[in-house]
Amino acid sequence: MTTTKQTAPPQVLDPCLLGRPVHLLHLFAAQLRDDLAQSMRLNMNRRYWGGFQVEDVAFERLEGNEIRGRWLSFAAPAGQIAFSLERKVLLSVLNYRYGSGKADAAALDENTVKVTATEERLAVVLGQQLAGTLAGRIELNLPVLDKPAPAEGEAEAVDSEFKPAPGSQPPKGSWIITVTLADIQSGATGKYWFALDKALMASVLRGLLRDRDAGKKAKTAAPLVQRLQVGLVGRLASKEVPLGSLYDLQVGDVIPISLNRADVLLEDSRIFTAAVTEHKGKLCLTSFEDAE
Repeated sequence: MTTTKQTAPPQVLDPCLLGRPVHLLHLFAAQLRDDLAQSMRLNMNRRYWGGFQVEDVAFERLEGNEIRGRWLSFAAPAGQIAFSLERKVLLSVLNYRYGSGKADAAALDENTVKVTATEERLAVVLGQQLAGTLAGRIELNLPVLDKPAPAEGEAEAVDSEFKPAPGSQPPKGSWIITVTLADIQSGATGKYWFALDKALMASVLRGLLRDRDAGKKAKTAAPLVQRLQVGLVGRLASKEVPLGSLYDLQVGDVIPISLNRADVLLEDSRIFTAAVTEHKGKLCLTSFEDAE
C-alpha cells in the first residue's frame, strides 16, 4: 500500500513584486494588530468591540470571489480602502451595542435575522473607524518627506478623512488584509477584511522599504581605500660602522648619530620622509613629504 503525501503548492513568483519588500509584510501586520487591539480598547470603541479581541492579522492576494459579503469603500486623498465584515461579527457587535451587552456570535443565526438600516449604518461606522486605524499605521510608517501635508483647517484625525464611497468586490490579485477576531466569552471566531488600492499598497511597501534601506545604509562598507590596512615603518636614523667596531662594542658604549628627517617605509619601499617631533613624551612623525 502506498500513500501520497500532499504538500502545499509552490508560491508563484510575481515579477511585478521583484525588488519590493513583500517579505516584510508580516512586520506591518504585527504593527496593525497592535494598533487595532489598542483602538478597540478605547472608551469610544469599547462599546462596539468590548466582547472581542484581535487574534491575527495577515496579508494575502485575492485569488477570486472567496470573500463573500458586502464591500464598503472609504476614500481619501491618500488612497482608497475597501472593507468587508462577516455578518455574524456585525450582528454580534450590534447585539453587544444595543442588545443584552453580550457579543455571543455562536448564539446568533444570521440567516434568521433580517437586515435593518441600523445594521447597515453600523457597518459604515465600524468600517470608517477601522479604516482610519489602518490609514494611520500606513502614514506613521512613511518617511517624513512622503507624508501628505494636512490642508489648512483640516482635522488631524486620520479616520475622519475617510469618507464612505460606493463599494464593490476587489479585483483578483488585490492585496487583502485579513483580521481574525475572537469572541472573548464563547471563543467563536470571525473575520473582517481590508483591500488596499495600488496607491496605499505602494505606501505600505514604501514604509517597509525605508526600514530595509536604513538597515542597508547602516551596514554599507566604507570605500576600499578607507578599509585597507597597511603597515608603515618609521626609520628614525641609520649609521654605517666598520664590522670590527661593531664587534668591539661594550655595554654602555654610545654611538653618536644625528637625527634629521626620518624615512617612512612600506615594506622595503621608501615612500615618505617625515620630521621627528615629541608630543607628551612620545616620538611622533609629522610634516610628511613624498620621498621621490
